[in-house]
Amino acid sequence: MNARLDLMAGPVAARTMKHLIAAGKALADSSLPFATQELVKLRASQINGCAGCIDMHTKDAAAAGETAVRLHLVAAWREATVFTDAERAALELTEQGTRIADAAGGVTDEAWANAAEHYDEEQLAALVCTIAVINAFNRGNVIIQQPAGNYQPGQFA
Repeated sequence: MNARLDLMAGPVAARTMKHLIAAGKALADSSLPFATQELVKLRASQINGCAGCIDMHTKDAAAAGETAVRLHLVAAWREATVFTDAERAALELTEQGTRIADAAGGVTDEAWANAAEHYDEEQLAALVCTIAVINAFNRGNVIIQQPAGNYQPGQFA
């Protein structure tokens, strides 16, 4: 399977992708815990059906020490006992932020307040930006049908 388009081949798309990659790197240096960032990226990618990002973020998280149990349970995090309250709040915000079109009001005040109980303003900003950036990557990859399975941890670092 091949992607429909190489987003790094044309000048406009390549410049755009480089900015998204730079945004992702800036977020990696934020005070939002790395594990939370990877769980958020994984959950949004699952919702969006982005195999390339699921491949990347499960492997990067595992390479950083995340357990297989937690990675396998992200899709069913509500019923899982392996996530902290803070991670659960981040996953709820991720789901609502990713499914904006499905909810007339977007992200609920309750989901926001719950996240704000666990994260300071800087971390909340990083959380919002992480959700936005991973959704942008997901949409691009899904549109071009980016194949998955060959990613190596840290490949794009």
